[in-house]
Amino acid sequence: MDKGGSRWIGGEGGGLAMLLVASLFVMEPSAAAEPTSYIESPDANIRVEVQLTPSGEPHYSVAYRDGAVLEPSRLGLVRDDADFSSGLTLLSASEIERVDEHYEVQTLKRRKNHYVANRKTFHFEAGGGQKLDVIFQVSNDGVAFRYVFPERSATVHRLSSEATSFRFAPQTRAWLQPIATAKTGWGETNPSYEELYEKDIPVGTPSPTGAGWVYPALFRTGNTWILVSESALGRNYAGTRLLSSWRSPEYTIGFPDPREGIHGGPVNPQSTLPWQTPWRVIVIGSLATIVESSLGTDVADAPQGQMKPAALGPGKASWSWPLLGDEKTDYATTKRFIDYAAEMGWKYTLIDALWDKQIGYDKVKELIEYARTKHVAILLWYNSAGNWNSAPQTPRNLLLTRESRKREFDRLRELGAAGLKVDFFAGDGQSTIAYYHDILEDAAPYGFVMNFHDATLPRGWFRTYPNLMTMEAVRGLEFVTFEQRNAEDEPTHAAMLPFTRNVFEPMDFTPLVLDRIERIERRTSSAFELALSVLFTSGIQHYAETPEGMAKAPAYVREFLQHVPSVWDDVRFLAGEPGKYVVIARQGEGRWYIAGINGEREPRSLQLSLARLPVQGAATLITDGEGGNLSFVERQIQLGTDKALTVTLKARGGFVIVVE
Repeated sequence: MDKGGSRWIGGEGGGLAMLLVASLFVMEPSAAAEPTSYIESPDANIRVEVQLTPSGEPHYSVAYRDGAVLEPSRLGLVRDDADFSSGLTLLSASEIERVDEHYEVQTLKRRKNHYVANRKTFHFEAGGGQKLDVIFQVSNDGVAFRYVFPERSATVHRLSSEATSFRFAPQTRAWLQPIATAKTGWGETNPSYEELYEKDIPVGTPSPTGAGWVYPALFRTGNTWILVSESALGRNYAGTRLLSSWRSPEYTIGFPDPREGIHGGPVNPQSTLPWQTPWRVIVIGSLATIVESSLGTDVADAPQGQMKPAALGPGKASWSWPLLGDEKTDYATTKRFIDYAAEMGWKYTLIDALWDKQIGYDKVKELIEYARTKHVAILLWYNSAGNWNSAPQTPRNLLLTRESRKREFDRLRELGAAGLKVDFFAGDGQSTIAYYHDILEDAAPYGFVMNFHDATLPRGWFRTYPNLMTMEAVRGLEFVTFEQRNAEDEPTHAAMLPFTRNVFEPMDFTPLVLDRIERIERRTSSAFELALSVLFTSGIQHYAETPEGMAKAPAYVREFLQHVPSVWDDVRFLAGEPGKYVVIARQGEGRWYIAGINGEREPRSLQLSLARLPVQGAATLITDGEGGNLSFVERQIQLGTDKALTVTLKARGGFVIVVE
């Protein structure tokens, strides 16, 4: 390949650098290599370079500590009236601007957050004069960029494709979850972001479903880890996924399956102008950087107008369905689970599918009034329904329109319900994404806390909607109850989630079975299950264990689950490897909780450094005993000034440590 010179396309005086990208472009000997401009993180460890090729194709590349993370990758979109992926002219590039924001969200892994980044905007023009801005924000933990169409027009414009790509070095490894094909699975409810991860695979491995890969997507090049996702998904865009070609190190952005829309509404993005896309998010650094990053919510939209935190907010919940099934959504069982929540000091009880048929509105009102005397609030399940799923569970079709939602929300307010769990969504089409926004906005004035299941990845919504407590978008514990092969997969699957799905936002995995599951041989120890109450974050943590199973646990285990926080103030990654094991420390209510799990079939001894934790002195350790289910050991340990801690994990075992 030929190399040429370079001309400038922008930057800050004297601080420009030139990038030759011969590896991507074949140029005529007389053609000059095109101009570059760069943006660095505040600590100067991450550097983004933006370049326009001779044919007007915008590209970007990313380096971390002088090593390439992303090789020159494509930028741009194709709109119905203009191609913004080639033939562009750069009109100007802004000076570097400082972004410095503080925000607070109770449902995240860190309640108070501080985001600092350097921002630069590139102003492009298409051949017909149409304008496109590309905004980059580079922070110490990664890169975010988005597209903006700045012109004003009442005409609805449509996108046929997005050219954005992520080009890795060929030796890069990947940890990815395939997205399921639309309208497959039980009740035609896919895609639901509920597949197992393909672990440590070469880049360029095709998705086994043929439909692509979901976010967050984890990669490693050398000793550097990269997490790719998107954020600030508004009602005028579709949820996207990553597409890969056989043996190609370049991943592209894909729009949803045409079957993922609702009400005959749009699937691919369309909007009047001005119009901005979601942020493309790339976290870069060590595994600690990945696990502790809040970049996906740092760039999310702040709450607007009436979007205030729900009155009750985060908490823990009892829930009969995972171990007892549909048939036990009845009056007597629900009353027993209300008593259970009250005994454990938990805030909520969830009444799941078929409550309208098997209990009825009048009797549910009685249960809500009874729960209020026990200081427990009631959550009620709904089927999102419409013609996009054939799941028969009711209530169905009551949330489809604003008029219908308001009638049902009025009725629920009269009953005294605290919130809703809405299930079985249609996928990622723009009209489906708008449905999520509609439900959240309409529920806000009622003070309802909200939970979505069989749902898309939330993509920043927990910051935008303080009434959103949790979302599924994960192969949760319910799958273990369905068949044995899911129980076999749970240990390694659980060890993946702190590095992927649960990095930015809460997930309703519904953890914790300490005793037994009918017709299933559990493959995780009870201490492993206990550790998930700390490792997995969820605004409302729905525990799967029954009152009878919990009663068999030692008193110190029940006490732990009574007091484990629902709101976390800080997080520290201590050790781990995706899909193998993980140890994380979280701070809440004045205490540090350290939790770890071993997803593998062999015991593991860990030498942990607690140098990053302000802890010392006495602590309480709960780990596995020598028996089977419900076998625990509790002992007091001393954390010395050397900040060193040795922990031995049984095969598929776990532990928790509480430091007052």
